[in-house]
Amino acid sequence: MGDGDAVNTSGRERADMAGYAPHPYIGGRTAVLRALAAWRMRWPGAPRVVVLTGSPGSGRSRLVTGFLMLCDPEYRERLPLDDLDPATVPPDLPPPAVPSPVGRTAAQVLWTLADHFGLPAVGAEDVFTGLGARAEPVTIVVPDVDTAGPVRAAHEPARLVRDVLVPLAATGTVQLLADVPRELAAELAGSLPAGQAQLIDLDDPEWADPEGLVRHAETALTPSTGAAAPPYTADPAARRALAEAMARRAGGSRLTVQLAVRSLLAHPAGFDPADASQLPGSVGEALDLHARRLGADPRTLRLMLAPLAFAEGEGLPVELWGALADAVAGRDMSRDLAEGMLLTAPFVQPVETVGADEAADGPVGAAGSGADVAAGEGRTVLRLTHPGLAEEIRAGLPDARDAQTRIAMALLAAVPGQDWSRADPYLRDHLAAHTLDAGLLPQLLTDPGLFTHADPVALRAAVEAVPFDALGAPARTYLRTAPLLTRTRASAGMRAALLETAFVEDGLTPYAEVLHGLGLDLPWRTLWSVPLTGVAGVTVGALPGQDGDGTEAVGAAEGSAGVSTARPVVALLVPEGTPGSRPAGSSGGPALLVHDLLRPEFVDTDPARVLAPSDEARAAGPLGLSRGTDYLRVWSRESGEVVAALISDTPFTGADLSPDGVLVVATERGVTARQITAAGAPATPAAGLTVPVQSARVPDAGASHGLEGDPS
Repeated sequence: MGDGDAVNTSGRERADMAGYAPHPYIGGRTAVLRALAAWRMRWPGAPRVVVLTGSPGSGRSRLVTGFLMLCDPEYRERLPLDDLDPATVPPDLPPPAVPSPVGRTAAQVLWTLADHFGLPAVGAEDVFTGLGARAEPVTIVVPDVDTAGPVRAAHEPARLVRDVLVPLAATGTVQLLADVPRELAAELAGSLPAGQAQLIDLDDPEWADPEGLVRHAETALTPSTGAAAPPYTADPAARRALAEAMARRAGGSRLTVQLAVRSLLAHPAGFDPADASQLPGSVGEALDLHARRLGADPRTLRLMLAPLAFAEGEGLPVELWGALADAVAGRDMSRDLAEGMLLTAPFVQPVETVGADEAADGPVGAAGSGADVAAGEGRTVLRLTHPGLAEEIRAGLPDARDAQTRIAMALLAAVPGQDWSRADPYLRDHLAAHTLDAGLLPQLLTDPGLFTHADPVALRAAVEAVPFDALGAPARTYLRTAPLLTRTRASAGMRAALLETAFVEDGLTPYAEVLHGLGLDLPWRTLWSVPLTGVAGVTVGALPGQDGDGTEAVGAAEGSAGVSTARPVVALLVPEGTPGSRPAGSSGGPALLVHDLLRPEFVDTDPARVLAPSDEARAAGPLGLSRGTDYLRVWSRESGEVVAALISDTPFTGADLSPDGVLVVATERGVTARQITAAGAPATPAAGLTVPVQSARVPDAGASHGLEGDPS
């Protein structure tokens, strides 16, 4: 193994001979702990990068957790450090950075590191550059890489290794320890020159710890105080003998031992410790032996557990277990489940989830759905006791994709009336993951209701895993909007509002209309959008109508008794030479392009005819506008409260708000007009257009942005 040989060979034997106590949480792994301690203290000859791997259930997570206890000042105070092998105890240094990848995307893990180290990064490369520029080395531990990502079938662990861990390992100031699945471990370790990385495979004989596995089994078999226990667990000598037999039969697999012990303690009857054939040699055998000992068909047990093996997120709601078991088995499993709690008990773990209300971005997200409320409540979900057990069950099915397809169809059928606002949070947040694994996701991505109510982090991860060419137009619109949804943790109302505009921008108006029928109080209705680049500013105004004698008439806006015939428009400041534009002045430079304010059509007219609202008309309007680089706020002048908030993934280059409550916004992508419909917006059009647009628009850049003082 190269550089680590000096510190790992026969470490356990020397520790035992010296009488050192085992690590109280790990119970062994002395050789590996010595190697990790040498890495932590940057011992001469120790590698800069350590890649820890092993088969599922080999104990990687427990090992890393126990080692981090030795690196954390608070935990060190609770450990008997004086009793441990000194070579396994790293010096008292500041704790390493430990970004958890559980359920996170590679990008989220990277930005967690950027926040931890206070790096002013704009892109991913800035993070690695910032770490490389530090004067002192930094220590980073990334555990449980196999749990990365909100969607299992999206293969986020591979992305985390390639996009984050490989560049981190290549950064000379980074001292890295990563717990990586075997199929990715060699790729990470092999990305560095010889001598800089050490690969520790817990299944290799040189890192094996048979005595530690015996201790693990012996501790697990120890009965709790006051509990009735069979003689082979209550008697220390018999317990030790059984632990040795279990460890020997399991071939080094801690998961196999764990399942064997759980099976035995859940149902001690019918077990003969002298019969080695009752001890499992693999995870699969642990399942089958348990079923046979209880007089059940092993295949029935696997079918009962199959829905949990495919579960996403924190686990499967107990209410859905029966329907999904029926779907996988192709028959009614209700009796099996009702009578099989003892059969499944060793392999199932109930989890109390802690709900969190969806963030509400002010009034935009105030109108949450019933599902939003449910998401904020904790409840019990079920999951298998170990991911390695889930792998075994999925691998043992005749056709895993067919099973996943059946699960996806059963979940879709469970959505009440296909109304996603009434769907169980698991259905709306994880159905996309199941359909992705079944190869059916593109067919699902046509429902604006799903786009609105599904967790945007999980749905985005699933959609990104589909080849772009396989996505339909609505899914592509969702995909380009998803960064805004995940960045803001937007509520359902805000998601619907942002998607409504995106659909109009992409020419998918029918999908935008569906969003207005979901029962959410959207803060605006998008009137039109044009993909016009280079717009430097916008100013709302109006074109006067004409009386019968051919003279311009401004109607009520100028005090006449008649109704105003002015046509609401917006003047766009565009680069010279833009088709349809006219010069803004006599000296060349920017030009003006006139567009109807309420309809998707340009207006062929002299911009000098456009009248902008007077200062008095703006001040009399019920709404005001505040603007930042990538956000806008529309607020009520009467209450001072924000009634609509708009964010953008590209900087705003212009914005203005008409007295009628029409918000026109320009970005690098184009120009969009939205009629503000939130509470406090004007119910009827307002007038008062007096100031020529060129006097307000061209010389005065401030007026062109429609800026107002922010009452907050």
